[in-house]
Amino acid sequence: MDLVATLQSELETLRSRMKELESENAKLSAQLSNCSCQETKEKGNGSVLKNGVLEGHGKKKNKLRDLGYGAMMHHSKRYVALKVMYFGLRFYGFASEAQMDPTVEGEIFKALERTRLIFGDKKELQYSRCGRTDKGVSSVGQVIALFLRSNHRESRGDNKYPGENSIEESCVLHFLHLGEIDYVRVLNRVLPNDIRIMGWSPIPVGFSARFSCLSRVYKYFFWQGNLNITAMQTAAEKFLGEHDFRNFCKMDADNVHNYRRHIISFEILPFNESDKADQLMIMKIKGSAFLWHQVRCMVAVLFLIGQGLESPNVIDLLLDIERTPRKPQFPMAPEIPLVLQSCEFEGLKFICSSDTKQALNEHLERECRSYKLQSAIFHEALLNSSCIEIDNNISSDHTKKKGAFHIPLLSRPTEPSYEERRKKSDA
Repeated sequence: MDLVATLQSELETLRSRMKELESENAKLSAQLSNCSCQETKEKGNGSVLKNGVLEGHGKKKNKLRDLGYGAMMHHSKRYVALKVMYFGLRFYGFASEAQMDPTVEGEIFKALERTRLIFGDKKELQYSRCGRTDKGVSSVGQVIALFLRSNHRESRGDNKYPGENSIEESCVLHFLHLGEIDYVRVLNRVLPNDIRIMGWSPIPVGFSARFSCLSRVYKYFFWQGNLNITAMQTAAEKFLGEHDFRNFCKMDADNVHNYRRHIISFEILPFNESDKADQLMIMKIKGSAFLWHQVRCMVAVLFLIGQGLESPNVIDLLLDIERTPRKPQFPMAPEIPLVLQSCEFEGLKFICSSDTKQALNEHLERECRSYKLQSAIFHEALLNSSCIEIDNNISSDHTKKKGAFHIPLLSRPTEPSYEERRKKSDA
């Protein structure tokens, strides 16, 4: 018991000292931000390296970057995972390879270059990302990994997951991180308002944001309306386990040869928001990995089941590729309500300083208020939408049976099979 009491006392002392160091670190950062030695001006081009951020304009700024301004090659570097939040409405997806701008990844790399946190290309940085979300899709838990400039001596192989350490070791590690670059604060200063870095973590060199990920969790938001939630939940449970999901994705025969994926859980739950007439719902899907457009395709079929247009048994038939070798043609669910909630890794814990955490929360609260203002405008339009109604004399439309124009999924035209796509690709 004396040993436990002694350890607890030492732990409290460490925590107290950590708070003191955080306070001292904040004061030093404030002093450095006002120090003239933090500004390096280049004669004639107006470029300034201020607080780690390259400011200014003109052609010479790009030349400075190409020449490795700031002697980046001589800096220590550290392999780091960053947790990223973004609101996807204005972006052409996360990945920048689509040759469409803007992308979330493109904006992040602009910020990394501007803050001089990186040098070299993505291969040299050992860059990896956990997922490639589609155009319009948001995330509160995307994860990327890459080498960043560091204040510590370079340590390529002895980085440890914070979760691998005891409480006392974690305190000591956090101690050491206090002198590190505040990656969250530095990047959030220059990123667009709809992208935020939520935290960072040291990682070992063998880490991959894509392949080290144990599971991903997506959430899809929708209004209940007249949907039969019980039927949808019954159908959703058929997705559980490992299946071939080629009939629930956009097939990429050139790059994907295995369409088997494992769904860990699939829940349909009420969200903590509703209006006078409707209840906001969420579908929460957890899987080891997902195919291109897989979540939106699964949701689209569940909506047909919820409307009573398809039976829950249609899921069994679409998962049976022997009986249904070709995907029926059907539109995907809209992209805007889809959110990548989290990417889960063994022992990985993201950190950020207390001051930065407070600034992050204040920013998110401001953004939330801004979107509520926009919502208020639409509510006002709804209240003032009175106009003179006229009778279009299309009474027959109101007597048509529900689903009269619905073509059953298994009776629709089909897309080419995987084998047909491969032959066409090889030709």
